[in-house]
Amino acid sequence: MANIHATAVVDPSAKLGKNIEVGPFCVVGPDVELGDGVVLHSHAVIGGHTTIGSKCKIFPFASVGQAPQDVRYHDEPSTLSIGPKTTIREYASINPGTEHGGMATRIGSNCLLMMSTHVAHDCQLGDNVTLVNGATLGGHVTLGDGAIIGGLAGVHQFVRIGAYAFVGGMTGIGGDLIPFGMATGNRANLSGLNIIGLKRKRFPRGQIHELRQAYRMLFSNEGTLKERLVDVESMFSKNPLVKQVIDFMHCGSDRSFCVPNNVSAPSH
Repeated sequence: MANIHATAVVDPSAKLGKNIEVGPFCVVGPDVELGDGVVLHSHAVIGGHTTIGSKCKIFPFASVGQAPQDVRYHDEPSTLSIGPKTTIREYASINPGTEHGGMATRIGSNCLLMMSTHVAHDCQLGDNVTLVNGATLGGHVTLGDGAIIGGLAGVHQFVRIGAYAFVGGMTGIGGDLIPFGMATGNRANLSGLNIIGLKRKRFPRGQIHELRQAYRMLFSNEGTLKERLVDVESMFSKNPLVKQVIDFMHCGSDRSFCVPNNVSAPSH
C-alpha cells in the first residue's frame, strides 16, 4: 500500500511499487517507476524516464531525472536508473543520459549521494559509491564500485575513476584514476593507494602488499609507462587487485592518466 501525502503531485501514469512513501509537496512524473519501499521525503522532484530501485531514500529538494544540462539535448527519451538501497540527500541533482552518450545514466545499489552533489548526463556509477557533500561529476564520468569522491571535488567530463579509488576533498581531477588509487590536488596528482579504504573493505593483506609493490614499479622513473606495465603484468597478474589496475590501464580512453608529481602523464 502506498502512503502518499495529500499535497504530493503524483502522475496517474507513474508506476508505484508496494509500501512506498511520498512526502508533502513531492512531484512524481508520468514516466517514473518507484520500486518497493521507496521513500520520498518532502519536496523531492522525480521526473523524466526514471527508475528508482527498491528501498531507495530521497531527501528534501533533491532533483532526480530532470533534463540534462547539455545544449545538444533535444528532449530525446533518455533514461536514468538508480539501483536498490541508494540514498540521495538534500539538494542533490541527477540528470538522465543523452543521445550522444548512450541515452542512459546509471547509478548502482547501496550508493550514498550526500547533500548538493551532482551527477551529470550519461554518468555510470557502480555499487557502493559515495559522493561527499558538493562533489560534482561532469558528463560521461565512470565510477567503479566502492569509489569515494570527497567534498567539493570536481571530476572532468569523460574521466574514469577505478574501483575503490579515493578522490580527496576540493580536488579537481582531469585524468583517469587507477583502481584503488588516491588522488588529491588541483589538478589532481596520484598521491598513493587508498590503503585505508582497502583495509576497511577487508581485502586480503597479502593482496594489498603485492598491490603496493606493483604500484611502486608502475610509477617509478625507470623506462616508459608501457614497459613498466608489461613488467607489472608479468609479475603480478595473478593478484586480482593488480589485475584490475592492469585491465583499467589497457582499456582505451581519450583521457591521460592521473600520475604522481614525479612522473609524466602519458596518454593511453
